[in-house]
Amino acid sequence: MKFAYAQALCTAMIDQARSRGFKPVAAAVLDARGSVRAVLVEDGCSIRRAEVAIAKANAALAMGETTRELAAKPPHFLAGIAHIVGGMVPTPGGVFVRDGSGTVVGAVGVSGESSDNDEQIALAAIEAVSAQTWTAISI
Repeated sequence: MKFAYAQALCTAMIDQARSRGFKPVAAAVLDARGSVRAVLVEDGCSIRRAEVAIAKANAALAMGETTRELAAKPPHFLAGIAHIVGGMVPTPGGVFVRDGSGTVVGAVGVSGESSDNDEQIALAAIEAVSAQTWTAISI
């Protein structure tokens, strides 16, 4: 995933939070390998939210499921996976980024609001960025 696309996703996540009147959030984009491509933290966001946003995206990539799907798993399963893999937060707000053919090219994570709102922000931002015609920015 190109850096410019990751930046556009982070900016869109912050914009979505602002347009909905949500609390300040942190937004993170990871590529398909789990490498951090971009992170933005809004002024006024509580501490450690960037790490939580990264961990939500990481959880989705590591387990091959959105964090909403992971949150539905039994607690002992989640505890075991988090202990073995580390750096995962399996609560809604971590979703996949796919290219035009449906291939996962990365994941985003949002933290700072309720988990449901974090997920809404992530999904809306991906939709907003994908809906635009990018001439200089491609996945």
